[in-house]
Amino acid sequence: GAACPLLSQPRRGTGWARPGPDRTGAMQQRRQALDFALGGAAAAGACVLTNPLEVVKTRMQLQGELRARGSYPRLYRNAFHALVLIAREDGLLGLQKGLGAAILYQALMNGVRLGAYSQLEALGFTRERGGRVSTSCSIAAGAAAGAMGAVLGSPAYLVKTHLQAQSAAVIAVGHQHNHQGRLYRGFWDCLLKVSCKEGVLGLYKGIGPAYFRLGPHTVFSLLFWDELKKLAYPDYREKI
Repeated sequence: GAACPLLSQPRRGTGWARPGPDRTGAMQQRRQALDFALGGAAAAGACVLTNPLEVVKTRMQLQGELRARGSYPRLYRNAFHALVLIAREDGLLGLQKGLGAAILYQALMNGVRLGAYSQLEALGFTRERGGRVSTSCSIAAGAAAGAMGAVLGSPAYLVKTHLQAQSAAVIAVGHQHNHQGRLYRGFWDCLLKVSCKEGVLGLYKGIGPAYFRLGPHTVFSLLFWDELKKLAYPDYREKI
């Protein structure tokens, strides 16, 4: 009836022990880095499918710019007609103009804003002193993350727009910018030409409107994300 000495010994190295503070911190850092990477990769993948629509949007926005309505020919009658016309005149690859810049923009903008929000969340900026998730703090964190994404992604977005505006002369729009033909050979050529001609600040043209578009989108997206997590995980609100 004596107890077995082997069974009475404390178990060691069984792998059931909870991870210590150092290991938990390292795991959290890896998760945050993964948030950056996955956020950027997901947005870049979607960009490949949506870039043709971005090309069409850019051309239709430039059509008739700075000219009175009815004083210019409507080369692009609607989105579907624009897709067909661009594919016919510029080739199928013409529908993917600026793809590299678009992917870089999406990777930077989404990767940074989602990753930055995740980092702010991990540091406790989205919670009140008692540890409860705060809606106002979440909004502020979302606004800050959106600003970071806008600042880092703005040059890539400007280059993307310039490249997407380039087209064969017969369907060129935005003539005051001399976009017909091949003014820019690619991403780096456009980046260097714009920065040399207009200075580094020229790469940030339109950043104000870009933030006012991106900021609210980021705030509401991340706010809804937090609210859905509260519904999915009842103890999320109290987690620290």
